[in-house]
Order: sequence, then structure tokens, then C-alpha cells
Amino acid sequence: MASLRSFFFACLLLYISSPSLGQQSFRPKALVIPVAKDASTLQYLTTIDQRTPLVPIDLVVDLGGRFMWVDCERDYVSSTYRPARCRSAQCSLAGADGCGDCFSAPRPGCNNNTCGVTPDNSVTHTATSGEVAQDVVSLQSTDGRNPGRVASVPRFLFACAPTFLLQGLASGVAGMAGLGRTRIGLPSQFAAAFSFHRKFAVCLSSSTSANGVIFFGDGPYVFLPGIDASQSLTYTPLIINPVSTASAFPMGEPSAEYFIGIKSIKVNEKTVSLNTSLLSIDSQGVGGTKISTVDPYTVLEASIFKAVTEAFISEAAAMNISRVAGVAPFEVCFSSSNILGTRLGAGVPSIDLVLQKQDVFWRIFGANSMVEVSRDVLCLGFVNGGSNPRTSIVIGGLQLEDKLLQFDLATSRLGFSATLLGRQTTCANFNFTSNA
Repeated sequence: MASLRSFFFACLLLYISSPSLGQQSFRPKALVIPVAKDASTLQYLTTIDQRTPLVPIDLVVDLGGRFMWVDCERDYVSSTYRPARCRSAQCSLAGADGCGDCFSAPRPGCNNNTCGVTPDNSVTHTATSGEVAQDVVSLQSTDGRNPGRVASVPRFLFACAPTFLLQGLASGVAGMAGLGRTRIGLPSQFAAAFSFHRKFAVCLSSSTSANGVIFFGDGPYVFLPGIDASQSLTYTPLIINPVSTASAFPMGEPSAEYFIGIKSIKVNEKTVSLNTSLLSIDSQGVGGTKISTVDPYTVLEASIFKAVTEAFISEAAAMNISRVAGVAPFEVCFSSSNILGTRLGAGVPSIDLVLQKQDVFWRIFGANSMVEVSRDVLCLGFVNGGSNPRTSIVIGGLQLEDKLLQFDLATSRLGFSATLLGRQTTCANFNFTSNA
């Protein structure tokens, strides 16, 4: 399986970076894009320049998305747009699931003898058919400390989607940026275009007024005042779910999403009693733990939710923290009157996601566990996923904020930092203003 992936990556490398495509000699070591948190939807948004002439397009960041998809039905104008013809190399790389014609005047997203994939709105769990295409994409290079020269990929593969697929996404966006582990996910295409490591790192800001950052390529990943977050990562294997978790997909395709192996959960360093069989992925692709940027909060299967929240309520009571009525979508809320503020957020019980060994864990402090719903009420930012979810634990956006997560596709491992608040910096402290 690994050798097959290597073969396809080599094909992608040849396709995207062939000198005959006008690829410039400038080869950045890494690329950087900003990530904003949308206040009304809590979605994470980025901006990438696409087309000729270049146009900045806003996209919802989908960590596990299979590829980039864009609304081509409205205002898509570009002299360099090319649909992927049936049985072409592009169709093969995209894992296209069919070929067809379009019975109206040719335009971006509607051409004869082209192949298609299924763009997926992972927020509303809606998928539709869309034309595979290529166009110019430009973004800034980086030395890990500042943005540098603009780098372009002249034949970047993506999917066209109809306008209706944007329903449920933040206002003004044109599609979704899929960072998933596929041959045409953003990380693989950028690595192929510039021959850098198949790694990328995500650092989401907790602020709706200050941008976080995504790096494509290896570190350093430096945040003011000069802290290289890549130097203090804990590592855990990334697990491949053999069954796709997308809304629609070709038969036999593994999931493009990023799964990790949680073995147990602790509250205030005390192990919570759980049905541990739910923590493994079964042969149908059900169960396990994935990381998501489209779920704003961590979602737990009902029995896990009950066990974790009961333990949290008990530990909070021992700290004289009073429970109050829930505030949707949260079931577990507290009066803020007895909760102390700390550098790591509200002073509440810690939650540990224990990974491959007892001493490898993802610790969640108040800044990543509590949501201020009013001046007097803080709620535990975990939601009940019901009794038969596809995935038992979905680690959502709130729990990712102000942590650096590095995804290494070549070695299939995740590196994650402790909260950057503990090092007196945040994900909003990448210096986007001065050039390298």
C-alpha cells in the first residue's frame, strides 16, 4: 500500500512540477497561509489566490477534506482554467469516479468529455458531482518566521462545484480547502510542486480578530517573540481508517481524514471508565478518534460523553465550582463565580486524551475546554454525539486552538504541542507583516 502511494506521489510530482509547464525556478522550502475564525459560524477560513488574472478566494479549511473545491457556477473567470479530459493523468490522480458530458454551453465546471469527483460540504454533509479541473494557484513562501516571495503552481488540481453546495458555509466563501491525505489534497500537491517534505502544520487562533496560520512544508514554525513551536512536539501515529468518512466516495477508498489512537481519557489525572472498544476503528470504518476543523467543539459518543462529563462535574464540585443549567449546544455548564482565571484559561479540571503510552497524552486546560456563554456562565465545550456515531470521538476546533499540530504524511505521524499559552505566545503570533 505504501509503495503504491509512493508511486502515485511520484506521478503527481512529475505532473505538477514538469518544467514544460512553465514552473519557475524559485523553489520555496515552505509555504504559509493565514487562517481566520469566523465569528458567526466558528468555521476556520483561509484565502488563496487562484486563476488568471489572480483573484483572492476565501475557503473554509477542511482538515480531512479530499481536495479543494470551488464554486465555478458564479463569477469564475480565468484564461488558464482547463478541465481534466477523460482518462487523463489528472483524472487518475484525482481518483475520478466517472466521465461525462455537460449539455449546455461550455464554461468552468461544465465541459464535454471531462471526468468528475464528488465535492463534499462536510459542514452540512452534502455532496454532489463536480468537474475535475486545473488552474493557477499562488501563495506566499516562508522561512518559518515571516512570509516571503509569492510562489505559484500553474496546474493545481481542484474540483468545480455548483453554488448550492456553499449552503451552510460562512458568508463570502467560494468553497473548501481540503487538507486530507489524498493525492490532490493541498499538502500533497504543494509538496509535489516544490519538492519539499509532505508535511503541513496547523495553528488555529482562538481569536475572531487575529489570524492563525497553516504552514505547508517542514519547520521552523516561529511565533513572536521568537518561539519555534516545532521544537517541542509530542508524536503519535496517524491511523488510516480503511473506509472513507466522506459524504460520497468511490468504493474501496480509505478515509482522507486524520485519525489518532486514543487509549483512555483522564479527568484531573484520574482514568475515566469507558467502553474501550469504541476507541478502535472496526472493519466497517466505525469508531476511533479523528481531528476536525469543521466541528467547532469535540463530539463524544453518548456513553463516552456521559462518563467524561460525570467525572468532570464531580472533580469541579470538589473545587467548589457550582453547576448551572445547560445552554445549547452544551449540556454541562457552571457558574463562573468560583472559577479562577489562569494563564491557561479557566481554572477547571484538566482532561487528558491518553495516546499510545500512559506518558504520551494530549492535555486540555480551561482555555481549550470552556466556553464563556455569558458573563456568569461557562460551559464545557464538548457535545453529545448520540449513541451510534460514525466516529466515536471527533476532536473539534476549540480543542485545537493555540496548539501547533504537524501532520507528516510520509511517516504517518502527528506532532502536537502543548498549549502555546504556556509559552506566553499564541497561534495569532506568526509575523505576517514583514517579508523574509
